[in-house]
Amino acid sequence: MTDFPPALLILNGKGAGDPELREAINQLRDEGVEIHVRVTWEKGDAARYLEEAMRLGVETVIAGGGDGTINEVATALIHCEGESVPALGIIPLGTANDFATSAGIPQEMDKALKLAIAGNATAIDIARVNDRTCFINMATGGFGTRITSETPEKLKAALGGVSYLIHGLTRMDTLKPDSCEIRGENFHWQGDALVIGIGNGRQAGGGQQLCPDALINDGLLHLRIFTAEELLPALFNTLTRPEENPNLIDGVSSWFEISAPHEITFNLDGEPQSGRAFRIDLLPAALRCRLPPGCPLLR
Repeated sequence: MTDFPPALLILNGKGAGDPELREAINQLRDEGVEIHVRVTWEKGDAARYLEEAMRLGVETVIAGGGDGTINEVATALIHCEGESVPALGIIPLGTANDFATSAGIPQEMDKALKLAIAGNATAIDIARVNDRTCFINMATGGFGTRITSETPEKLKAALGGVSYLIHGLTRMDTLKPDSCEIRGENFHWQGDALVIGIGNGRQAGGGQQLCPDALINDGLLHLRIFTAEELLPALFNTLTRPEENPNLIDGVSSWFEISAPHEITFNLDGEPQSGRAFRIDLLPAALRCRLPPGCPLLR
């Protein structure tokens, strides 16, 4: 019998029929591992299943899905009370899997499942927006956010992350920057932004390294702004770090405030939020996550 602790898997309904995952679960169950499986249908299911997980006394709650599913489970976890809050496990089943990819989570279902159940649990940060909505990976604003939210589901299913680029090239006519002001600790910028990335993690939009130096346990948020002249680098994933580029703005802070004279939209790990004012605070060591050895997102 495998000496793995009990776990509850919260599975996004879109991935419920994945044959590789089913085989991995059945194999571990045959070895005596206790795995409960619950499938989400609508918003709020993850929080309800987490209450059940606490009653069952599992040591891990696994998010099976994309960045949105991971974020929903992580957000529910930080609102749990008590001494025996489960750790977060991750099985990447989304289109882009930006957080899982950055963290080095295996793509193979059997390896990802074993890591999610028995990997070392490490304390990591999570960000909170306007004291309510959270994100574990990244908040993105500007043209890139409009593209990721508008890309058709069938195109994403067929092409994965490259679908965002293809759809972006077809929507060049909608390109317009967002005028805004951003403040943080020892940081202030005001102007027209084409793309805004505020990262706890490093990448978004199917592989764009918006915040390549971000860590999920350093107590800091990383900010990257592409001003209005920088369209092609954002679309073609050439987000390097040229020292002499005046159109690339970077900042680091435990909080950021964004204000705009018009309504702007941020994508919080797949959850859009619109408004004219945003306050983003980092909650250090807010939850425990089972991550692979040598995870590149850890300091």
